[in-house]
Amino acid sequence: MEYFFLLIGLILFSFGAEGIIRGSVSLAKKFRVSLFAIGIVVISAGTSLPELANCLIAIENGYTDLAVGTIVGSNIANIILIMGMTVLFCPILAINNNQINQIGINLIIALTLILFAYFSFEFNYYVGISFLLLLVLIMFYQIKAGSLGISDLNDLKEYSLFFSSLFILVGLIFLMIGSQIFISSAVKIAENIGVPKSVIGVSLVAFGTSLPELIVGVYSAMRKKVEFALGNILGSNIYNVLGILGISTFLESFKIPDIVANYDLFFMTFVTIFIFLFMFLLKKLNRLYGIISLSIYLTYIISMYL
Repeated sequence: MEYFFLLIGLILFSFGAEGIIRGSVSLAKKFRVSLFAIGIVVISAGTSLPELANCLIAIENGYTDLAVGTIVGSNIANIILIMGMTVLFCPILAINNNQINQIGINLIIALTLILFAYFSFEFNYYVGISFLLLLVLIMFYQIKAGSLGISDLNDLKEYSLFFSSLFILVGLIFLMIGSQIFISSAVKIAENIGVPKSVIGVSLVAFGTSLPELIVGVYSAMRKKVEFALGNILGSNIYNVLGILGISTFLESFKIPDIVANYDLFFMTFVTIFIFLFMFLLKKLNRLYGIISLSIYLTYIISMYL
């Protein structure tokens, strides 16, 4: 029964995130915000909303291990699962310096988390404020410098002001209800089968919260706009760490759990280096990357449950 509720929660917040994205993009287009700004600010932030909802609910209920595990697992899934599936549909055959800069930021963030774990630094209110300020600076820099190669979204439907707002409102409601059901079911499954909550977070919950990125990735690939998907995925990873962990500190101070610090955090850094090398050395993300990355992800998930 818990798996049924897990699926219901997954469906609810996935549709909720989709509604928020559609409504936000429509509003941005209506108010003549550039398509580039829509891609980096609205889409990346929108697809990170499930992680935000799940983390806030998890921390409020005392499950900080699950919250941190979800962030790390989601970033792993974004890089090798979502991006791997996306380039299988449509490879990226030309990587520019701006996109390499973005993955460089992701790598610096991953290394920073390793330092936090190694020295047992606490994520407190002051760290949260610093992370959020850094997020604003990075987003401002990226928009100002035009450092994300976002394709056109002219084929995305524009709705009236009323329906755009309605999409966002209904999406938020679906997101919060679905996240509550999903987190509760995941925790009960973890308790029933004896799996640590952080492990559930970096696998099942992380995959569920990465579904919006998957939707955007496949959507972009089908329309030959995979550069947009790459920007969304790497941008979402930045939002996940700086934005979501930053906001989470306002509810409670926490540290990176040992089980995440000893394995998953290093694995996240490894896959970040992996995609960085493809982008920097080969200047492309081809179907070979997709096949290797999906194989790595499958091995990673299996290893956690053995």
